[in-house]
Amino acid sequence: MPSASHRMWRIAAPMILSNISVPLLGMVDTGVVGHLESPVYLGAVAIGGMIFTFLYIGMNFLRMGTTGIAAQRYGAADYDGLRIALGQALVVAMFIALAILVLQVPLARIGLDLLGGEADVREHAATYVAIRVWSAPGTLANYALIGWFLGLQNARLPLAIFLTINITNIVLDLVFVLVLGMHVDGVALASVIAEYAGLAVGVVFAVRTLRRHEGHWSLDRLTRFGAYRAFFSVNSNLFVRTMALMFAFAFVTAQGARLGPVILAANAVLMNFQNLTSLGLDGFAHAAEAMVGKAVGAKDKAELASTVRLTLRWSLIFAAGYTLVYLVAGVSIIHLLTDLPDVRATAITYLPWLIAAPLISAWCFLYDGVYVGMTLARQMRNIMLFSTFVVFVPTWFLAQPLGNHGLWLALMLFFASRGIGMHLGYRKAMRSGPGPQVPHHA
Repeated sequence: MPSASHRMWRIAAPMILSNISVPLLGMVDTGVVGHLESPVYLGAVAIGGMIFTFLYIGMNFLRMGTTGIAAQRYGAADYDGLRIALGQALVVAMFIALAILVLQVPLARIGLDLLGGEADVREHAATYVAIRVWSAPGTLANYALIGWFLGLQNARLPLAIFLTINITNIVLDLVFVLVLGMHVDGVALASVIAEYAGLAVGVVFAVRTLRRHEGHWSLDRLTRFGAYRAFFSVNSNLFVRTMALMFAFAFVTAQGARLGPVILAANAVLMNFQNLTSLGLDGFAHAAEAMVGKAVGAKDKAELASTVRLTLRWSLIFAAGYTLVYLVAGVSIIHLLTDLPDVRATAITYLPWLIAAPLISAWCFLYDGVYVGMTLARQMRNIMLFSTFVVFVPTWFLAQPLGNHGLWLALMLFFASRGIGMHLGYRKAMRSGPGPQVPHHA
């Protein structure tokens, strides 16, 4: 039987690679459109893409919640329950996708009004949105499938889905825009086709996986609203938690804008450091989700505690590595990201916050995975709301005389509050003897 470290890396490594592939796609989108004859197209893709980023981040509970539920049922060898977990996630994904398609006109209008832009940029952004919105069923179904595969301790299949989506998207970007002469419509169409290509791969893998785990589908549990009680109990709390997280990061951007365009630009540069940190640390959180969920389902308290110690240790090792890299090469990274002298100088002033950030934020990243695996969604929600509205926002108001330093201080305390709160909550859960949090046949 593989060691715990081997099982962790079997999940963490593919998910780190999957995460790295996402910004690569964004770079290709930018590079392709950025070489067209007008900057209007680049602005349109940026605005249109931002609308879907916010929309789909809010739907990420389909991935997180499905991982925890599936992992617990896998750990309990409940193969009927595995089918329920996947089927319910896909049914909910399709209902949400249908709602997005029906409401696409008002959603697009609201998004464009909030993000602004010149008239010609808005016109092309509207074209982008009108095409890309048809990817919603594929995108949300992929969330459910990726979460389900992770629950089965398999990160290679999510990696295959990610790579299929991103490689297809990149190739079609180049073909549609550079060969066929399309503009934002080509970039949007490439995204739509890529999502369904990924879905096709995911469905094939899901069918093969289910053949290896004997069980039965229950039409009643897929069609009866009451059977979704456990699903919505977990995922509604994850949705609220995600909204609070989005609020915190949007607040940083908004307050940075109030401090002036140079501060806004410098903070945007520095956020790349935080995003880079999350690419690595999220891999260990994904491993924790799957391994913790399996241990909870198997009612193996010793395995659960061992998994948390292992994934936390590696998260802190990687966090220390990020801190060392930022300490040694942070200034050089800033110079690579911008050649504007004022923005460079300002970003370097606030760089120490990002040097410290990996070691501060590693705890909450990892415990997010632990709580997902234990399906402690209500506790996740409460800690996130406390950290956002009792710690983060009040700290910023009190620290306003410090200017942008006060804003970064508030964000660091936000990370620390989440990490401390979740550590204490985890210890409390362990003392109560955690068992399966999700009824097997809800």
